[in-house]
Order: sequence, then C-alpha cells, then structure tokens
Amino acid sequence: MARATTKVLEKLQAYARSLPEVTERLSHGAPTFFVRGKKSFLMTFPYGHHDAHFPQAWCACEPILREHLMKEQPTVFFVPPYVGYRGWVGIRLDVASSYDELTEVLDNAYRLIAPSSLVAKMSTS
Repeated sequence: MARATTKVLEKLQAYARSLPEVTERLSHGAPTFFVRGKKSFLMTFPYGHHDAHFPQAWCACEPILREHLMKEQPTVFFVPPYVGYRGWVGIRLDVASSYDELTEVLDNAYRLIAPSSLVAKMSTS
C-alpha cells in the first residue's frame, strides 16, 4: 500500500506542476506549490513528515466545500494544522477514494489562489 500511496502523491504533485504558471519549492520542509512563485495553494507531505502517520496533502479550500468534504468523508478530509484557520483542507492520501476527486479539490484550490487570467488557461479536459 505504501508504494501505491507514493504513486498517488507523485501523480498529484505532477498534476499541480501542470497547472498554469505553477512553481514548486520547499516550504517548511515540504514540497509546496505556488502560483507565479508567490501564493501557495498546495503542500504535500510524504509518510513520516513531521511525524505524520500517513501521506497527506493540504490545499486551499472554500469553507463550505471543506465542511462538505469533511462531513461526507471524515476519514479522508480534515482541518490541517497551521493553515486550517485560513480555510485549507487536509487530505489523507492513504485512504482517498478517487484520484479524480483529488484533482477536483486541487483545481478548486488553484482557482481560489490564481488570478482569473490564469484560471482561464486551465485545461478543460
């Protein structure tokens, strides 16, 4: 299962890199993804990072969507430390049910942070 989860993490990171004008750099020791190198919208953590017992991703999220996700799938979605107060949502990658759902949440995060000119460049596929 660990290898399968690593693949999900790598796939999610690759997807984030494919979004318009996204840069990646370490922030607080974790791969973090920024729009135009300025505002972050995604942080990813492998198993064991900061004593996490599961690989996870944290991303910007609308409060209503975050509440819905946590209510519908409380074993997958959670309020992450440090950035949860800003409305971000945490995702347990070891129990996430659908890669498509993960990319939808990631697309939402990007749309919240990116300017409309970049959002218009997002792939519709």
